[in-house]
Amino acid sequence: MNTNASGKPTKAPAGARSGKWLVAGLLLLSAIPLAAGAFRLTELAGGAEITPANARFFAFPMPVVLHILCSSVYAILGAFQFAPGLRRRWPKWHRAAGQFLVVCGLIVGLSGLWMTLFYPRPDGTGELLLYAFRLLFGSAMVVSIILSVAAIRRGDVRGHGAWMARGYAIGLGAGTQVLTQWAGEAIAGPPEGLSRALLMGAGWAINLAVAEWAIRRRPAPTARRSSAVE
Repeated sequence: MNTNASGKPTKAPAGARSGKWLVAGLLLLSAIPLAAGAFRLTELAGGAEITPANARFFAFPMPVVLHILCSSVYAILGAFQFAPGLRRRWPKWHRAAGQFLVVCGLIVGLSGLWMTLFYPRPDGTGELLLYAFRLLFGSAMVVSIILSVAAIRRGDVRGHGAWMARGYAIGLGAGTQVLTQWAGEAIAGPPEGLSRALLMGAGWAINLAVAEWAIRRRPAPTARRSSAVE
């Protein structure tokens, strides 16, 4: 809690409090996919039994290992970039963390695309749709991060933040997909095939919709008044 000039405690600004809740929510949303990733790494390192479901990972583990490690960093470190207080108090940390997140985010997106294109894909209409979703959203994540870098290089801070938020929303899709899968199972039983693909796509779409809503409700920057007399 902050203190005023007399030493009496004061309430933290509303923006700071909402920023803390947002960070906590993003970390909570990341928890289940991060746990699943840790399980997969343990499985690969411990020499678990090879099954049709995991054979592709044992055959060529590097992409999935990079994807899991960078996804973990991207989800956890990226959440703190949404705390206004941290950005204001430690701008150098924000910039350094942001540069690192760009690298991690690109690795996440590109490794996801590589696995989609080159790992064996099961047959079926649902698998074909999920394949298309992964290509679409993986490409959108990579493009969003590239556009965020282009924006900050030309001094467009607002555009940079908007594109990074979109890229982060896609990267955090795995967390929301857990919720959509649970919802689908509660309504119609365990999702399979086409229903599973649609619920996975819904996870990415929901995240992007929420990110876009948050971006558009941000107040426009106040125009600086010129001191020059015309």
